[in-house]
Amino acid sequence: MKEANRRQCAGVYILSGGEAMCRALHRVGVLWIVLAFVLPALADGIIIPIPGPEIPGPPLRWLTIVYHHVTVTIQDGVTTTRVDQAFRNDGKFPVEGTYVFPLPQGAVIQKFSLWVNGEPVQGEVLPAEEARRIYLEYLRQARDPALLEYIGEGAFRARIFPIAPGETRRIALEYVELLFPEGGLFRYRYPLAPERFSARPLEEVKVEVRIAASRPVGSVYSPTHQVTVNRETPTSARAFYAENDVLPDRDFILYYSLAGEGVALDFLAHKPSDEDGFFLLLLTPPAERDLPPLPKDLVLVIDRSGSMEGEKMVQARDAALFILRNLGPEDRFGVIAFDHEILELTSGLVPATSENVQKALRATSALEARGMTNIHEALLRAMEWVTPADRPQYVLFLTDGLPTAGETETDVIVRDVTAANRARARLFAFGVGYDVNTHLLDLLAEGNRGTTTYVTPGEDLELALSSFYRKIAEPALADLQITVDGVTVSDVYPVQLPDLFYGSQIALFGRYTGSGEATIVLTGVRGSDTVQLSFEVMFPEEATGAAFLPRLWAARKIGHLLNLIRLREKTEEELKPIIIELAMKYGIATPYTSFLVREEERARVAPPPTAYWAPAGPSAVGAAQATKSLAEAEALQGADYVREVSGRVFLFLDGVWQESTYEKGTPTVDIVYLSEAYFALLDRFPEIAPILALGEKVVFELGSAWVRIGEEGLTELTPEVLEQLSK
Repeated sequence: MKEANRRQCAGVYILSGGEAMCRALHRVGVLWIVLAFVLPALADGIIIPIPGPEIPGPPLRWLTIVYHHVTVTIQDGVTTTRVDQAFRNDGKFPVEGTYVFPLPQGAVIQKFSLWVNGEPVQGEVLPAEEARRIYLEYLRQARDPALLEYIGEGAFRARIFPIAPGETRRIALEYVELLFPEGGLFRYRYPLAPERFSARPLEEVKVEVRIAASRPVGSVYSPTHQVTVNRETPTSARAFYAENDVLPDRDFILYYSLAGEGVALDFLAHKPSDEDGFFLLLLTPPAERDLPPLPKDLVLVIDRSGSMEGEKMVQARDAALFILRNLGPEDRFGVIAFDHEILELTSGLVPATSENVQKALRATSALEARGMTNIHEALLRAMEWVTPADRPQYVLFLTDGLPTAGETETDVIVRDVTAANRARARLFAFGVGYDVNTHLLDLLAEGNRGTTTYVTPGEDLELALSSFYRKIAEPALADLQITVDGVTVSDVYPVQLPDLFYGSQIALFGRYTGSGEATIVLTGVRGSDTVQLSFEVMFPEEATGAAFLPRLWAARKIGHLLNLIRLREKTEEELKPIIIELAMKYGIATPYTSFLVREEERARVAPPPTAYWAPAGPSAVGAAQATKSLAEAEALQGADYVREVSGRVFLFLDGVWQESTYEKGTPTVDIVYLSEAYFALLDRFPEIAPILALGEKVVFELGSAWVRIGEEGLTELTPEVLEQLSK
């Protein structure tokens, strides 16, 4: 790095242009300790019990973690993490031990504070070698490899005095670190995975990240957890994750970028040495709206047939009223209600003037459920209203039933409605309850560039529809297309790009061949103007970061293929082998690999293949939702029998954690668990510690050989075996 391009700030070198970060460093203090460790894994605080009475299960699981709350504030890269967690002793004996918090890898730590039940506790920072000694000592005493994944990292340690049976001990801590951007993206990681050591599922897990910067905030994205992102001002954002009754199995990762003017494109890549690469593009509209939202045309088509009577009709009316009250001043709108007859609540598309909106509000408020269901005629009328225009056009279609009046054949309805859509309006369908024809709704949405949302009994229809409208209320760029020049890209999902809306972002996953600089061209439409934006991106020849990308890409491809089968666009015979191969390699639960999730979750995550043929009913809606979840996946799928370690996928098969690429019958080097050979292997290859932490029986690739850890095999490693494993 040239001296002119960097400056020293509080003992840390900052790239030019980092004055805001430098000021922030001075605000939090001048003493920064650079901690560089070997392994990429992080770890949350855990209590290592002092060996006591014989209690079933590994000692780490003697305590229950009741709740875990994490609050993170990021100000110009300076990151303060505050943790509040409670440990409860649900056993019959007192438990005391050592609280250990492995420190974030590569972090710049300014301070580390710890409180137990509100009282400050003295602790010490351990170098990596001392922490390693503690973990190995625990392994030899407790015969539990769980802590091996933290070997190579330093740690903060404090003594925890006995927790009596039934007693809860609250522990709070705070530490400050500095994030540096890589390729324009900041990456924050918080360790949730160790909470799996809890004796019971956690009652509550919450992570809240507040980002503030001196420039507008661009993309905000988590590949590991479903987060809600709120953009409070152009220069701030809030990401929130919460879940109840859960045993977390992976760390929390959040990416964010700082935006410039106009639409931003952020890029991540993962490129193994022996196969094509994977990439993620994040498209974000301008945080500061120098251009107003595009005026839009919107037609609401509301089912008011007899089956909508009661709460569904009330919620549908309230949702429609919300949308009407939140139209833009330059929008045009129309409202159609239908049973076996068509009721026009507006005279076609009308401007969103106060008078027109008030008239539509009164008419919508008076809707009552009655009659049968003529979907065909209602949608044809809506398509008559939307004619080609220099603005985005949307049809929001809500129904709770099957077509029972007029034309009722699925293929005919889809053909006629799609042909009538000369304006290429996007059709967004909302299916309410279990009696909807999922094949009809999904084919209508697919053929008309939209999506389908299913609202099951007990869910709030008003919330679902109003939340969806907020996302599409303010279009920034329509009719998007992307081309890449410089490398060859393939298998890009989603296949059909949505419009780009203010306050949201679009994630595209794909594969690439070749490497080097490439130009990504984004083309879209604003009114009568065609907008073309170019971005220069480096596709790496090899990249080990962003190891989550292969699984997310595979989930999206599998979702796309399952949809082709479900909607009978391809046969199961054609696509089933491809789906199984992808699912086994990347650990994705599908109708054909449902063993990867607990039995009680299979109906939701991986419905049986028969559910995909049924057009209506609970199983059909479940299959449609599961397919949509895969096809739109932005966060990793949770699965009890799948673990991702250092970019590798492991499946729990027949009591063994087996690397997904292992082929049955391939010769292995067998090593006895906890033998001298086991510890010699760990000493020679410390990078395999997170793999050994999976359990007592593991199969994995090392060098040019496969290793099997288990009850039988070598107890000592010979030079010949070590040489074989080192190749």
